[in-house]
Amino acid sequence: MRILTLVVLIWLVVGAVAAGQRGYFSNSEQNCAGVATVVVTVIAGPLNYFGVNPRIEDCRLPEPSS
Repeated sequence: MRILTLVVLIWLVVGAVAAGQRGYFSNSEQNCAGVATVVVTVIAGPLNYFGVNPRIEDCRLPEPSS
């Protein structure tokens, strides 16, 4: 169980580093699509260095009913 936890933690740290290198933490848009792109990039982890470039272009949140 400890090894799995360590692997997941390292996976997420590598994803956060990739998002940081792409400037997503300082230059990302403050909307649903910008936040979703950062989250998906962090979750993709090391796959970012193998050509995966996840981007969320259109994000629509549900609106409350009237």
